[in-house]
Amino acid sequence: MKKLTTFILLFIASSLGLVINAQDSTKIRELNEVVVSATRANEKTGMAFTNVYQKDIKKVNLGQDMPFLLNQLPSVVVSSDAGAGVGYTGIRIRGTDPTRINITLNGIPYNDSESQGTYWVNMPDFASSAQSIQVQRGVGTSTNGAGAFGASININTLGYEPNAYGETNFSVGSFNTLKTNILASTGLLKNQSESGSFVVDARLSKLTSDGYIDRASSDLKSFYVSGGYYGKNNFVRLNVFSGKEKTYQAWEGVPESLLKTNRTYNPYTYDNQVDDYQQDHYQLISSFKLNQHWTFNPTLHYTKGRGFYEQFRPDDKYSTYGLPDVVIGGQTIKRTDLVRRKWLDNDFYGGVYSFDYQSNKKFSANIGGGWNKYDGNHFGEIIWAKNASTSNIRYRWYESHSIKTDFNIYAKGYYQVNDALNFFADLQYRTVAYDMKGLGDKRQDITQKTDYKFFNPKFGVNYQLSKTSAVYASYAIGNKEPSRQDFVDNAPKAPLAETLRDLEVGYRTAGSKVSFDANFYYMDYKNQLVLTGQVNGVGEAIRVNVPESYRAGIELMANWKFAPKWTLSGNATFSQNKIKNFSETIVNYDGDADKINKFSKTDISFSPNLIAGGQLSFAPVKNVELAWMTKYVSKQFMDNTGDDNRSLNAFFVNDVRANYTIKPKFLKEMTFSLLVNNIFNHLYESNGYTYSYIYDKQVTTENFYYPQAGTNFLLAVKIRL
Repeated sequence: MKKLTTFILLFIASSLGLVINAQDSTKIRELNEVVVSATRANEKTGMAFTNVYQKDIKKVNLGQDMPFLLNQLPSVVVSSDAGAGVGYTGIRIRGTDPTRINITLNGIPYNDSESQGTYWVNMPDFASSAQSIQVQRGVGTSTNGAGAFGASININTLGYEPNAYGETNFSVGSFNTLKTNILASTGLLKNQSESGSFVVDARLSKLTSDGYIDRASSDLKSFYVSGGYYGKNNFVRLNVFSGKEKTYQAWEGVPESLLKTNRTYNPYTYDNQVDDYQQDHYQLISSFKLNQHWTFNPTLHYTKGRGFYEQFRPDDKYSTYGLPDVVIGGQTIKRTDLVRRKWLDNDFYGGVYSFDYQSNKKFSANIGGGWNKYDGNHFGEIIWAKNASTSNIRYRWYESHSIKTDFNIYAKGYYQVNDALNFFADLQYRTVAYDMKGLGDKRQDITQKTDYKFFNPKFGVNYQLSKTSAVYASYAIGNKEPSRQDFVDNAPKAPLAETLRDLEVGYRTAGSKVSFDANFYYMDYKNQLVLTGQVNGVGEAIRVNVPESYRAGIELMANWKFAPKWTLSGNATFSQNKIKNFSETIVNYDGDADKINKFSKTDISFSPNLIAGGQLSFAPVKNVELAWMTKYVSKQFMDNTGDDNRSLNAFFVNDVRANYTIKPKFLKEMTFSLLVNNIFNHLYESNGYTYSYIYDKQVTTENFYYPQAGTNFLLAVKIRL
């Protein structure tokens, strides 16, 4: 298949007599950069961000999901349900959870509109199509997602290869992990009779893993196809990509009592206890230079998602499903074993745009916005029951329909006062409308309509101390609507929107051998949604607004090339993350009133006071690189009570990496890569949850953890034609 794909693309190029010169290639690169720069922060926005480029992504992209490829970035903590970085994975930045980390793909929102989370498992091996990634810490810019709130990740796939190529990557590793992909491109093609150039890129990927946790297997497939036309001052590009995942569930975690004796425990034993979901994406991205000063960048998008997760439920009540009890021979049966599926079937579509103004003098600006609509159906089916009562196969015990409409407009500008001083302003107006109808999974009525209107201003200043050093500051306000689950869990009362006021002050210097960044932040929250200690009917944590809370810290980053073949880099985040007043609710199953415990100035859950990472790399000879990578995360609390008995221990993990590239005569390139994770076999847990309840007059606390794999490896080979 690899050779066939490459042959077809090369044949297209040769048969059309296509030629591209260096000058045309430079112009096309500039067109791409117009769109990318419109959606990203830069040194003049006064905000904290990190750029990751394709050459760095390739070194670690051996099979693990996107969060694990970003693990070495400042303030980042990653976790994997299956324990080895394949399947369901998550990322936190400055303690900010995934529902508040805004993800965009080529400037198009990717977060699930309802849950606001990001499911990386739905886009397996997407990193193989990424040209660059920018991670913004803090509120971020308006163009990086309409609802940016705490952190943002912007992924760009608009790069291109000037020459045709074919490539395959094969990885094998611990827990029967296998990854295979095929990539090919026509390169830039120019027909002699036309003024424009074409490019077609393609990728096909397959990834499987048994997982570190028992039965936590993943079967992942994806493809990416992109075709673009580049004229003298404009381009149009169509991206079509899809991900299909089937993962055996490892969501429940390992009970605390089994951590020392059975760290890979999975309570699910039903053979089809799986999550099965597919997501298809269509993006039409374009840029048109209107005149010397103005460029118009319109983008249309559509995403189709559908799938289910299946569960075996022993001894469930008929009443839970709206079914009558079964009477057999005078005996009333109130419970039965059954298998159920919870379905999602949704459409997400809309458009984003920007008008970019360049005066070639002191002022530049972007004016833009977006309109996006999510139309989602939720329903549950019983596909088997030991005693079926009055239900038929695929009986639906709940069904709901939700529509979320998101609209925003913004204007941002840069003003260069003099050679050293620059001011930045970004004003965004955003509206969000929820319209939910029907029954939730507990057969509760969730019908409600809610509208939000937000004004999100941002201001920044940058002062250039020298050619290599600068100081900056910014102040930004972000507002965030609750998720669908917040509405469902708190029905009929709607939770309040959250507000974040974010102050960032920093210093940057970059020399030929040494670079250093220091960034101070103070993130002040109003009505932040935090965990209460309660869980809903499917074990998901329930959140409630707290009036006052904050995150304050300093991020330090350095890179030192201390010898011709040696480079040392590192980062550390020291922070305090506090809720000023918090009330814990302990559910009382004895029928009495729930117990309320009040706390003052406790730590926000999953917000470690110290996050540090480092890398020592050595290039002994040309085309060989060896690297030692470390990650330290201090103690984290799993709730907001500050109770050490409900916490995750600190962990310190070390990985090693080796990359070796050769260029034989019959190939463009062959690269061998080895990644050994957790080389000292440190036993640790990077995520978990806790809840307490009263039963028989006793308070019981249940802790569950997600153990991460001990020493494990990935070995890969890349062949490029």
